[in-house]
Formats: sequence, structure tokens, C-alpha cells
Amino acid sequence: MRRIGATAAVLVLAGATLGAAATTAGAATAEASRAATACPTGWGSGAKGGAAQGADHLEDIRTGKHECYDRIVFDVPGGGNAIGYHVAYVDRFYADPSGEYIPVTGGAILDIRIGAWSYDLEAGEPTYPGEVGETLPGVSVSGYSTFRDTKFGGTFEGQTQVGLGVRARLPFRVIQLADRVVVDVAHTW
Repeated sequence: MRRIGATAAVLVLAGATLGAAATTAGAATAEASRAATACPTGWGSGAKGGAAQGADHLEDIRTGKHECYDRIVFDVPGGGNAIGYHVAYVDRFYADPSGEYIPVTGGAILDIRIGAWSYDLEAGEPTYPGEVGETLPGVSVSGYSTFRDTKFGGTFEGQTQVGLGVRARLPFRVIQLADRVVVDVAHTW
């Protein structure tokens, strides 16, 4: 009888030890998962700019949702790695050079200027079909965490301007890649 009792006690202790180890491992896995999805917050909200000259022609503007940020991408085929940009928060969005006020919905507004034409001067045809003061064609930000609205500001002297309405004045980054400029706006600070 003593052997059965001792064996049972050993099995109970072993089971408790394995259960505690599994719980600790589960907690460690959950903590590692939270750490892996920690969102960057060091981007800041100050103005950011790159090379100022116009590149090639803007052909598309698209957006995407990510776990930590919303993204807007400006496609400029042939622009290479030196597509100019200037991105800054503004109180109100005005088209350049007319000074026309364009309302943009959101708690804050990013004025995005990309060094690329939205039309081909030689052919006299648009390369991007945006209309001044209108929502970006083919872009819907419905259901986004941060983005609220988009408005086309036009093109002047090799720069295309877009107003991006966001939930609040949040950190953002600008990434210059081959043939495109990417603007990511964080969901939180």
C-alpha cells in the first residue's frame, strides 16, 4: 500500500510541476507575442522632407492598413530613390499656388507634397486622375484606425499635393524607396 501511495504522490507532484512549467511557458509566449507586436513610437510629428526637385510622373496613390500604422503610398515609376517630398501637419489645407481652402476631415491634417507631376506636360494628359479639392480616386479610408479623409491639392512646379486627414496629430515617418514614397502614420503615440 505504501508503494502505491508514494507512487501516487510522485505522480501528483510531477503533474503539478509540469502544469506550473506549462503555465510559465504560456505566459512567456504571450509576453513574447506582446513584445513582438510592440509598435514603434519614436517617429515624431515634426515636418519631414527629402530632395526638393520634381522627379517623374505620379501614376498612383494607394493606402493600406497595418497593425501599428496606416500607410499611404505614392507610386512614381522612373523616379528612382530620389523622389522629393515634404510632409507636415497644418491647421488648414490650402492648394498651392491658388491658396484655395480645401476642407479635410479629421482631428489633424497632413500636407503631403511629392516631387512628381500628376500630368504629362508634353502629352497634355494626366498621369494621375486626381481633381483639385476632391477625394483621391480609387482610395477609400473607411474603416482605417488613423486615416479619416484624403483630398487632392493639385500639381504645381513639379510637386503634387495631397491633404490627408488623420484621427489626431500622431507620429509619422516617410520612407523613400525606388519609384515610390511611403508615409506611415502611427495608430498611437
